[in-house]
Amino acid sequence: MRRRLDRLPGKFITGIFLLVVIAFLGFLFYTGLIPEKYLILGGGILLLFTILIGYLVWKLHHTVRFAAGTLLAIILTAGMAVAGMYLYRTTSTLNAISNIRTEVANVAVYVRAEDGAQSVNDAADYTFGFLQNLDRDNTVKVLGELEDELDIHLATMEFEGLTQLADGLKNDEAQAIVLNQAYLDVLTEMEGYESFESEVREISVKKIEQKSEEKETIHAEKTTSGNKQGMLFTIYISGIDTRENVIANSRSDVNILACVNTATRQILLLSTPRDYFIPLSISKGVPDKLTHAGIYGVDVSKDTLAMLYDTTINYYFRINFSGFEAIIDALGGIEVNSDYEFDSMNIEGYHFNQGVNYLSGEEALIFSRERYAFSEGDRQRGRNQMAVITGVIKKALSPDLLKNYSSVMEGIEGSFETDMPYSIISSLVKEQLSEGGDWNVVSYSVDGTGDTQVPYSMSVGAYVMVPDYTTVDKAKELIAQVYNNEQITLD
Repeated sequence: MRRRLDRLPGKFITGIFLLVVIAFLGFLFYTGLIPEKYLILGGGILLLFTILIGYLVWKLHHTVRFAAGTLLAIILTAGMAVAGMYLYRTTSTLNAISNIRTEVANVAVYVRAEDGAQSVNDAADYTFGFLQNLDRDNTVKVLGELEDELDIHLATMEFEGLTQLADGLKNDEAQAIVLNQAYLDVLTEMEGYESFESEVREISVKKIEQKSEEKETIHAEKTTSGNKQGMLFTIYISGIDTRENVIANSRSDVNILACVNTATRQILLLSTPRDYFIPLSISKGVPDKLTHAGIYGVDVSKDTLAMLYDTTINYYFRINFSGFEAIIDALGGIEVNSDYEFDSMNIEGYHFNQGVNYLSGEEALIFSRERYAFSEGDRQRGRNQMAVITGVIKKALSPDLLKNYSSVMEGIEGSFETDMPYSIISSLVKEQLSEGGDWNVVSYSVDGTGDTQVPYSMSVGAYVMVPDYTTVDKAKELIAQVYNNEQITLD
């Protein structure tokens, strides 16, 4: 009896530790993030520790040995708990940002800045102007909701285009207008309407949730290069012009395709200028600025670029500017290579050297948005944006990521989203952990010629960039090189 009591505590400690090990290994397997070889190695090591702990704590009367075994079990359990927390945070974040299929259109009611109305109820007897064609479904839905809330029928007036709608409010043809917030930025691009946003006041805003177009996702392809198997896919990276809500439809000021071949470990970053004058996927052949595609949803931007480059875009990543800063700061800053030495002309007080610059999130944002300091304007801005993305990729693949891991996860969640499934993301993480090493990242930007045209989303002429299709053809060749397992080459 005494012998059994002497061994009972040791059996209990060993049994509990074994259950913790099994649960921990099961969780590692469930996440899909850990390579099998590391799971097997880790499992073997933990099994040896289990045997060692069992040996040390087997007899209670061996006081020193029992205490050492108990302490070892506590330390290893604490270590597995910490590792589990990190992994849980990772999986939660990846699940939160992946498979996003909902977008938001912020549709507001505006009156003139000097108008006395403070709410829609105060404006119940006003005439409400709205656009005849652009974003009509959302606008009509908001008008219907307002009528239901006020229990009245609102007087309305339709206007053909944005400038006509703005003039209708200015001239008192309509005392209020219903307009998607994203169109305010479009209006301020037009000559004579640069200050329109300061001339109006928002008295109501409705968030209209929309399911992204339900269509079958074309997932990554499998490929083999030599003895190495991998995946091929193209991601559309969109930087949206908002600091409030990452899923609110807005102009897309960053439009980059990342063509990835995990077998050859190559990434082609292909930048398309925001003012590129091309038909949108919804405009029935009428050209528009590429940046305006984001107003109609990320699928429109993605499909428009797929049309331009005659390729398949599998997934999208979308980030807002506040998230951009937060992630870079959480990484502890990034190294960015600048083609030129320049001072920012958007915000004074920022200087960048030719060559390597170590940038904070705010500095990286200013660096990537600058265009007035360069003779090539938006073309150089696109190159700088790709330089920043390259810097983020390199820093995220380095051990420095672990120093501020929780902050990085917080920066990603809520300001970053993708329709890439968790299974694809986890397999990429697993492959990088297994293979390690650097990637060959090559950047290219298509070009064009400045002109004044009337875009699909505007009612007057504005600056656009007419594509140079020789550079578009070159981009297609580079995409083909990635997909054909060839080394990406640039003249």
